[in-house]
Amino acid sequence: QVQLVESGGGLVQAGGSLRLSCAASGTVFSINAMGWYRQAPGKQRELVAAFTSGGSTNYADSVKGRFTISRDNNKNTVYLQMNSLKPGDTADYYCNAEGYTTGARIPFSSWGQGTQVTVSS
Repeated sequence: QVQLVESGGGLVQAGGSLRLSCAASGTVFSINAMGWYRQAPGKQRELVAAFTSGGSTNYADSVKGRFTISRDNNKNTVYLQMNSLKPGDTADYYCNAEGYTTGARIPFSSWGQGTQVTVSS
């Protein structure tokens, strides 16, 4: 079983910064893709930034130039540095990872529990 634990959310004023972290643990053999999604009240969950299985990075247009995704493969951890935050960035942020488990190499896709980001104007 693979668990994702997020941290780093909170309340910040517009123009401020936050750094989110997501660590994968458990029966992780390899991670092929890992990234961040967000869901605002009344809206669908959307991609924020992610490392794809092909090795590239994807960003939502709304965060390009403000958010940066990075990772530490040795720690199975991905980070999201969020700068110049806007009230429109307010949402619950979720981490997702896809890969294979140890042992039988079963593919997995796991979600974290979410961390709340609130940006005040």
